[in-house]
This record gives sequence, structure tokens and C-alpha cells, in this order.
Amino acid sequence: MGYVNNLTLSLGIDRTPTFPLAPLPCIWHAASRPNPAHRPRNEPRPDPFRTPSPLECCTVTGTLSALFFAMVGFVGGHFLLSWPPVRSRVVAAVGERPFLAGYALVSVLFLAWAIMAYRVAPFVGIWELGLAGRAVAVALMPIALVLAVVGLTTPNPTAVGGERFDDANRAVRGIVTITRHPFLWGTTLWAIAHLAANGDAASAMLFGGMLILSLGGMVAIDHKRALRLGDAWKAFAAKTSLIPFAAAAAGRVTVDWKGIGWWRPAVGVVLYVVLLWSHGLLFGAAALAG
Repeated sequence: MGYVNNLTLSLGIDRTPTFPLAPLPCIWHAASRPNPAHRPRNEPRPDPFRTPSPLECCTVTGTLSALFFAMVGFVGGHFLLSWPPVRSRVVAAVGERPFLAGYALVSVLFLAWAIMAYRVAPFVGIWELGLAGRAVAVALMPIALVLAVVGLTTPNPTAVGGERFDDANRAVRGIVTITRHPFLWGTTLWAIAHLAANGDAASAMLFGGMLILSLGGMVAIDHKRALRLGDAWKAFAAKTSLIPFAAAAAGRVTVDWKGIGWWRPAVGVVLYVVLLWSHGLLFGAAALAG
């Protein structure tokens, strides 16, 4: 007789059988979230009357509603606090550095809440792509990691601290000639990969929220930089594109493969291989499991 996990939004102790879920989901986690229906035959049957862990019965982590509110705080907080009218008023009141410190603190707290809530959220299936979903994840993750590594190691006006940018010609080089948002495209592909491999409600909230933040963040950053940098941003935007390869395809720029170099992509590929084979050990779900 199979087990069925109910969508439990109550704040009390749930006696529905629970199953080991993936530990902390990091930005490189490509394996699928364990589905109770797919528990290996040799795995011990869980005790339906065991005492839930503190995280499972905690009012702020043990339900899907808790995860939902954590993601609303994390994603919504990013957009709200970085919105120019709000940011300018807060900065005028407390100063730039205290604002940035508070912004970082709020983001970390909501992300930590979301991760803890995700770990113990009940499994409620929405879609199941099976091996096809895993194949999508395995194919997208090396591209995501390369974009993330190259984006983090290349000076870019759209990165943190990019407000100080003042030279369009100097900034248009390397990965920026492909897209001016390489890191956020990396997180976008990461989120899509995980949505393909994980079809449950908790994963939809976590990775769907990250997808919204990544895509919306590109538009929001462009808007903020345009307001703050004026003509310097117009010159930069004219030679680059939000969509990968769009500026190159339009003839506005030539892809600077030499500027990208070999070591940045190599680091991304090595990181992918390491995480692919150590995923089960690090995150509790094997990326290559059948």
C-alpha cells in the first residue's frame, strides 16, 4: 500500500508519513527532490507515528505556507528595497552603508528561512518529467555554472557596485559582449533546470521564486542603472544586450572570446563535474540517479 502526503497547511504536528528530503538546496543543486512514490524498495519504510523533527513541527518552517511567505519576503524584499523611490528615501534617512548592510541582512534572513522551510516542506506533486526532467537539468547546469563563474569574475556595470561605471568602451568586453547579465542568466538556467527536475509544490515555490527574481532582476537593474548613469548607461546599453547574443546578432558588437578567456569557463566546467559526482554526498540527492 502506497503512502500519500497530504497538503498540510496547519501549524500543528502532522502525522502523515514524512520522508527524507534534500538538505540545503544550493545554487548548484541539480538533482530532483525525492518523491515518496519513488522510494527504493530496499529503503526502510518510514514510521508514520514517529516524532517529527523540530523543523517539521515548527510554525515557521513546517508547512508550505511558511515556505511561500519566506520566498515572498526574499523575492519581494529584493524588488522593494532596490526600487529607486524606496531606496533613495531609506538611504537619505540612514546612509548608504547602513542601507546596504540592512539590505544584505534582510536578504540573508529570508533566504535562510526559505531554505529551512524547503527542507521539511511536505511533498505535494504537481508535475513529473522523470528522466527527461533530469536530462534537462544535467544539460543546463554546465551552462549555468559557466555563466555564473564568468559573470562573477568579469567587471560589469550591472554587477554589485556597478553604479561607479563611467566608461562604456572599457566595460564592453568579455562576457558582456554576449549579455550584460551573465550571472543572472546563470541563475535563470539554474532555476529552470531545477523546475524541470523537481515537480513538487515546495520546489515550484523555491525555484520559481528564484526564476522570477533572476528575470525580473535584469529588467530592474537596467532601469536603475539608466536612472543613475544617464548617458553613460545609454552608450553601454547600445553596445550590449539583455538577451544573450542579441547585440552581436544585430551587429552592434563583436563577441570578445579572447576577453572571456579559457580559465573562467574551465572553472565552471570543473565545478560542474565535481558537483555532478558529489551531489548525493553534499545535498542528499544523486544528480545521476535513475
